[in-house]
Amino acid sequence: MSTISAADVKALREKTGAGMMECKNALVETGGDFAKAEKLLKEKGLAAVENRAGRATNAGKVFIKIKDSGAGSVSALVEIVSETDFVAMNPEFIALGESVAGKALEKGLGEPDDELNGMVTDLAAKIRENMSLRRVKTVKAGPNEYFASYIHGDGAIGVLVRFSSDKPEVFAGEEVKAFAFTIALHVAAFNPMYLDQSKADAAWLKEQEEIFRKQMEQDEGMKGKPAGVLENILKGKVNKFLKEICLMDQGYVKDEKMTVAQALAEAGKKSGAKLAIEDYVYFRVGG
Repeated sequence: MSTISAADVKALREKTGAGMMECKNALVETGGDFAKAEKLLKEKGLAAVENRAGRATNAGKVFIKIKDSGAGSVSALVEIVSETDFVAMNPEFIALGESVAGKALEKGLGEPDDELNGMVTDLAAKIRENMSLRRVKTVKAGPNEYFASYIHGDGAIGVLVRFSSDKPEVFAGEEVKAFAFTIALHVAAFNPMYLDQSKADAAWLKEQEEIFRKQMEQDEGMKGKPAGVLENILKGKVNKFLKEICLMDQGYVKDEKMTVAQALAEAGKKSGAKLAIEDYVYFRVGG
C-alpha cells in the first residue's frame, strides 16, 4: 500500500475543502490515488448536499453581468441562495456567482440548466451547505437602447433597467448615465409592480377593486352616500393605488414632488433627446 504523505493530504484538503482526516481516509481508501480520492470526496460531498436539500436557503446574492456588442447589449441576472450570510459573503461563493452570471449571459438562458446547476452543486459539496441557483434571466437591448444596473448592499437586491432613446449617443454622457443609475436605484428602493398602468394585469386589478369596495361597505363613514359618489371614491382609491405600484407614476426618488415620468422627460430635455424606460427587472434574494 502507498505511503500517504502529509503533503498529499494537505494538497487534497486545499483542492476539495474537506477536513484533514477525511482527506487522509480518502487517500487510504483509494490507495494514494489523488484523482480517485478527489472524486470520492466529491461524491461524498454531493451525497451530503442531497441530505441538506430540505434546509432553508434564506441568504444569498444577486449577480448581474452586462456585455456590449455591435448590435446592442446583453445582460444576465442570476440569484443564488444559501443557508447563511456567512457563506453568501465567501469569496468562493462570489466568484461562483460571477461565473454563473457570465455563463448565463453567454448561453442566453432564461432559466437554470444542468451546467449552471452543476457549478452550484459542486461548491455546495465543498462548502457543505445547501445552496441553489434560484433564478436566471437574460435580457437583450437593441442598438438604440441602454442598460443601467444596481446591486443593493451585499447583493440582496439586483435591478436592471432598459432605456431607449431617439439619439442613443446620449447614453455615453455622464449625466444621462447618472440619471439612468438613479432610476435603477429607485426601482430597488420602491419595487414597483408594473412599468406603467397599461401593464397592470386586468384580472388582478379587478380583485384589488373588489377589496376596496368591500372595505368601503364596512366603513361607517361611507354609509348613506349616493352611489355615484361612492363610485368616484372607489375610482380615486384605485387610481391612487396604481400610482403607488407603477414605476412611471411613483414619486421620483430624488424629488418626490415629480413623478418618474416627469423626471425622465426632464432628463431627456436636458440631454436634447427623447428618453424612455422600456422595461426593468427586479430580483430580491428569496423574493
